[in-house]
Amino acid sequence: MFKKILIANRGEIALRIIRTCKEMGIKSVAVYSTADEDSLHVKFADEAVCIGPPASSESYLKISNIISAAEITNADAIHPGYGFLSENAKFSKICEEHDIKFIGATAEMINRMGDKASAKETMKEAGVPCVPGSEGIIESFEECEKLAEEFGYPVMLKATSGGGGKGMRAVWKADELRKGWDDARQEAMASFADDDMYLEKLIEEPRHIEIQVVGDAFGKACHLSERDCSVQRRHQKLTEEVPSPYMTTKLRKEMGDAAVKASEFIKYEGAGTVEFLVDKHRNFYFMEMNTRIQVEHPITEQVVNFDLIREQILVAAGVPISGKNYLPKMHAIECRINAEDPYNGFRPSPGKIITLHAPGGHGVRLDTHVYAGYTIPPNYDSMIAKLITTAQTREEAINKMKRALDEFVIEGINTTIPFHRQLMDDPDYVAGNYTTAFMDTFEMNPREE
Repeated sequence: MFKKILIANRGEIALRIIRTCKEMGIKSVAVYSTADEDSLHVKFADEAVCIGPPASSESYLKISNIISAAEITNADAIHPGYGFLSENAKFSKICEEHDIKFIGATAEMINRMGDKASAKETMKEAGVPCVPGSEGIIESFEECEKLAEEFGYPVMLKATSGGGGKGMRAVWKADELRKGWDDARQEAMASFADDDMYLEKLIEEPRHIEIQVVGDAFGKACHLSERDCSVQRRHQKLTEEVPSPYMTTKLRKEMGDAAVKASEFIKYEGAGTVEFLVDKHRNFYFMEMNTRIQVEHPITEQVVNFDLIREQILVAAGVPISGKNYLPKMHAIECRINAEDPYNGFRPSPGKIITLHAPGGHGVRLDTHVYAGYTIPPNYDSMIAKLITTAQTREEAINKMKRALDEFVIEGINTTIPFHRQLMDDPDYVAGNYTTAFMDTFEMNPREE
């Protein structure tokens, strides 16, 4: 087992990993930028190393600084969390070259699944249902035009190096294709320095449902059921739940089996997520695989009573998994609390938290790194907390979330708490009647004075 793990991340996920390290008797090392010196993950780690100025490119994304921090603290493993370098094949490879265990996928695995076109080809070989689309990168607009006619509109243009909704355009009619092609390529080049595109049939009324998987070094994988992540804004998830209100026993088995088949086909090692789109006829199609822990992993932990971070560490240390699949015993909902103003287009709202009252009680979990007096820097993602409620039924979990949101007080900045509170009363959400287009028609009620 590892003696010391460096967490190459910040905020709530770094604190989350530190907690499990402490429970396992493993020393932890936090790294931080100068903007994060007052963050709780820095305070609660056994050691902390400053790795640069606020800009991510000079700190959390600077591989040389992170490796140096691991070497001077004698860390024998690095946990990358999510985001930043968690799916960076070069970082995984450099860790290996320095005899530091990367608690995540190998460089080969990241390369294979990180490129969307390559991942789709791999999944086809594995026999996993895929969305009809182009065979690899589209070489020209003329080829794009021909494929769009072949698949039939609507279609979706996607950047092969895409993520976070960048380089994606839905095209509903032939005369909109050229603009979609130009806009998507321009955005992809600006975001990823790569404008390679591929084309897929657009799935109508889709749900975004992902399957949590864990694979070990011996080629064995299991799944821990699904999460419904369909409530999104600009392809960024806002809230998630497990089990999905759209799921059936038959569909869960089929999707779970497909996710395990995919994981074992590529000999996946670690915790990961196989993401699917599910259409209005409950047909499901592989979308992508995330080779890391997910933001929304706590709701899975709550309903199957399983510490996914602990399992990541055990698998990385060479411990085999049981091979048993896990099904949800309860219902859990997660609301991502962001430092954003939902009444003003979700505009970021960094600044100093003057007052914070955290909700509590039975079935309420709060993962956060902030506190009263903490200043949220403007340099990073705006998520500051994850509020999770767990209950016997979906109705009870929603009612518990309402109560918890009413208790949750953050003053000094704007947050998405009012959005989530309104969402919990929305008739379509309460009925489980939502797709990835849900936020297209959602409007905030007037701000309460």
